[in-house]
Amino acid sequence: MSAHTATISSKCQITIPAAVRDELGLAAGDKIDFVRSANGFEIVPRRQPVLGLHGKYAHLVKQSRRVDEIDTAIRTRMKKRFGA
Repeated sequence: MSAHTATISSKCQITIPAAVRDELGLAAGDKIDFVRSANGFEIVPRRQPVLGLHGKYAHLVKQSRRVDEIDTAIRTRMKKRFGA
């Protein structure tokens, strides 16, 4: 297990090391929780429930599609891209 170190600034802020951000899949604006554990605290990414995305991208939809149409489009693009 490798250790990564962060320093607390005068404003009590820390910068999460890049290797840790990458491993946790974190980006600017993401939320994290500090969860008490047997060894102190764990940093746990707060993931948004998928239902929270409902309607978020609806404005991008130009025309409704049936599931079978979407499946066909995905298969066609995969064959085109990967030659399968």
